[in-house]
Amino acid sequence: MANFFFKFTTIVALLFFLHISKSNGSVKLLYGSEFASIVAADSLYNAYTLEIFKDADLDSAGLDPIVFQKAITGFYNLKSSGLSSNTNILTVIDFDKGSCTKRLFLIDIVQRKLLLNTWVAHGKNSGDNKPDHFSNVVNSNESSIGFYLTGEAYFGKNGRSMRLDGVDDGFNDNARSRNIVLHGADYVSQDCIDGLGRLGRSFGCPAVARDLSDNIIDATLNRSVMFINHSQDDYHSQYLDIKTASLFAQQRPSFLANI
Repeated sequence: MANFFFKFTTIVALLFFLHISKSNGSVKLLYGSEFASIVAADSLYNAYTLEIFKDADLDSAGLDPIVFQKAITGFYNLKSSGLSSNTNILTVIDFDKGSCTKRLFLIDIVQRKLLLNTWVAHGKNSGDNKPDHFSNVVNSNESSIGFYLTGEAYFGKNGRSMRLDGVDDGFNDNARSRNIVLHGADYVSQDCIDGLGRLGRSFGCPAVARDLSDNIIDATLNRSVMFINHSQDDYHSQYLDIKTASLFAQQRPSFLANI
């Protein structure tokens, strides 16, 4: 009974004291010292998301826990908004890492399982091995960061591909008009890394190895969440709202199971 009361009061504190800040009209996630004054209220959601991170062994795969927390916060926000489908799959691409690193992570959030960790290419005008600039402009040949919803599959010049819809205004909302899609490419391979010292680069699309593209498309098709990360200071998103994510997460049966 005492343990239940502690959990109940912690949830109440979370609901009343979670703190968010806004940048340019959008909610911006707080990290580090900014959380010091609200750590008690925030600890339950942090514990829950980090438990998923640990159970899926994402640390061993090289995914940064802060990047994962951003991604899962958007995952819950997009589900709460009704924009995402009922799929449990979250795709994370971390462009803080160079192209020789397997920086695409396909995660089943409910099963708490890493399904795939593999290479993914960035746009040729975003940088050499490690991208450092991004664009939302048509014909820029640069990658775009932020949250996406996967679209439909189709057959194009790169074979079977999957359209992507960016949901972050000003950062990736031109993705469909730019023809930013997930597709397979021969230049995403160990042979290319051995020859160039990096993967080949796309015209802005997140390109993957040809022998994996069908599996990735089949697993993520039709309104699943993808997050393309880069730690640039001006990035903000309405889907990085911890309060909404926490409220949604609390509805899941496993929320208190391991805390």
